[in-house]
Amino acid sequence: MHIIKYALENIANTYKNPSVNSTVILSVLIVVLMLSAYEFAVYKVVSHRSFYNKSFNICIAILPFFISTIILCLQSNIVITLGTIGALAIIRFRTAVKDPVDMVYILWSIYIGIVCGCQLYEVAVITSVLVTIFLLILTNVSFGRKPFILVFNCQPEHEDEIIGQVAAHCRRYRIKSRNYTSMGMNYVIELSVKNPNELMKELRSTDIDKFSIIDYDSEDVI
Repeated sequence: MHIIKYALENIANTYKNPSVNSTVILSVLIVVLMLSAYEFAVYKVVSHRSFYNKSFNICIAILPFFISTIILCLQSNIVITLGTIGALAIIRFRTAVKDPVDMVYILWSIYIGIVCGCQLYEVAVITSVLVTIFLLILTNVSFGRKPFILVFNCQPEHEDEIIGQVAAHCRRYRIKSRNYTSMGMNYVIELSVKNPNELMKELRSTDIDKFSIIDYDSEDVI
């Protein structure tokens, strides 16, 4: 009975910690909740990938809660600080990040947790807003002409005519592959064109068997 009584008294004393009281904990978690929800919405709006990863979005929204409370614990006790550093040193994450931009959101979640755990709410809010504006600008502003992939089939005698049409409408183009078969030949050309519709009309007037113009974005073909 004395052991149970002592344990309950010890637990009750932890709630009287002057450095981490209930008011501080609630204020930190409320701000973290708002900023995590904000990051969740930004990721859903800004992410233009074909398959939206909801699981990843949930992870980056939940992560700041743990980090912020860890920072609160580190501020209260030097023993906890040393123990946490040792525990985090042996953690290894094996999940590969497919999109480099996802690293920004992971670091953003960690940043929210650390800064809110230090109760620097104004810094966290201002930085999050500026990061959002910068992400929207970089995501929606195109630098240079948008690249396309042209795939077509033709007979060997029409090869020069079609390549001439491509060269006339494109500032830059690069032949990625040539495939020769008994039925004809197949071309894959990466090109930069201002108006793909005009190129499409010109290719229709040539003796081309079949062609496709594909929107090409970085490593993803849509």
